[in-house]
Amino acid sequence: MTRDLDVVLVGATGFTGALAAEHLARTAPADLRWALAGRSAEKLSALRDRLAAIEPRTADVELVVVESHDVPALRALAERSRVVIAAVGPYLEHGDPLVAACAAAGTDYVDLTGEPEFVDRTYLRHHATAVASGARIVHSCGFDSVPHDLGALFTVRQLPTHDRPVRLRGVVRAEGGVSGGTFASLLGAASRIPQMRAAARERAAAEPAPADGRRSRQVTLRPGRDRLLGYWLLPLPAVDQQIIARSGAALPEYGPDFSYSHAAGIRHAPLLVGALAGIAGTVAAAQVGPVRRFLAGRVPSGTGPTDDVRSRSTFTVDLVAEAGPDRVHARVSGMDPYDLSGIALAESALCLALDDNPPSAGQVTTAQAMGTALTARLERAGVRFEVVSRTPG
Repeated sequence: MTRDLDVVLVGATGFTGALAAEHLARTAPADLRWALAGRSAEKLSALRDRLAAIEPRTADVELVVVESHDVPALRALAERSRVVIAAVGPYLEHGDPLVAACAAAGTDYVDLTGEPEFVDRTYLRHHATAVASGARIVHSCGFDSVPHDLGALFTVRQLPTHDRPVRLRGVVRAEGGVSGGTFASLLGAASRIPQMRAAARERAAAEPAPADGRRSRQVTLRPGRDRLLGYWLLPLPAVDQQIIARSGAALPEYGPDFSYSHAAGIRHAPLLVGALAGIAGTVAAAQVGPVRRFLAGRVPSGTGPTDDVRSRSTFTVDLVAEAGPDRVHARVSGMDPYDLSGIALAESALCLALDDNPPSAGQVTTAQAMGTALTARLERAGVRFEVVSRTPG
């Protein structure tokens, strides 16, 4: 099948989609064949004009008008493309037809989703098709979960041996605001906790265990103080745990018995109490339809933190791996989380299109599909991966 596009960015005019488009305009190879896709021809044209001001050669980037539920049009677009970038959340509402099109066409796919239910449902519906076609379906290629997933891989590779059980915890701190798409996805997930748990059970029943007898799992921390890091820990029921546990199941570097726990790091105990109360209040409010819609309207779709806010924002992810007497403390750090999401999404697509990656097919994680190739790309873009300390056995 002839592919006349290397990369197509669907949902390009959304907040994070536009950040990914800007990164492609600045850094993509001159001979990359890429296109912008979305619902509005007018908005796509305005975005292309903005990109041309950054890099004049993008003035002739192709524009494709397509709706997120137009199955024939999505299939035709997937069949033209080597890699599809999806920035069309909330993904539970808008994402499945594009995943289906890519899985059927043998087209690699990356997205920004932080929605565990969507990740599990697409595995159940499309993983087998993607394995058969050779497509790589790679979810969560933004702040969820690239720095955590690649940071986990970086950290466990610092251990002196990989034949012992490994306990890894990740503690994230991030500054800045929230986009309308992120907020809508969070509210949607909070309103569907029973459905999310049901999807997780279905996937667990269908997904085969590692053939070599290894095991990999998520562990939920209790709120408390991490003495090594000096933070109070707020356990996060984020997609990151799920992604990293699946990387642990797929890759031998994680050892014969791997577990991962995930939390936000908070400096002061009163802030931890307030954060717990805030999460509980948001989950409760999300159960009531009118309240959920009112809250979603407070952060409109397509909006996000201003350039000024993002220029002053950063993130850090501390990762602590323990294997017997050995301990490694590593850190991933960098720019504003939304800027990182745009960069990571674009670089993930370029990595799949252009780099020499490990063989894989089906629904796979960033560590499994790209690993150190994507880490190297992010380092060139300004993300830092470093070892903070080692405690040898």
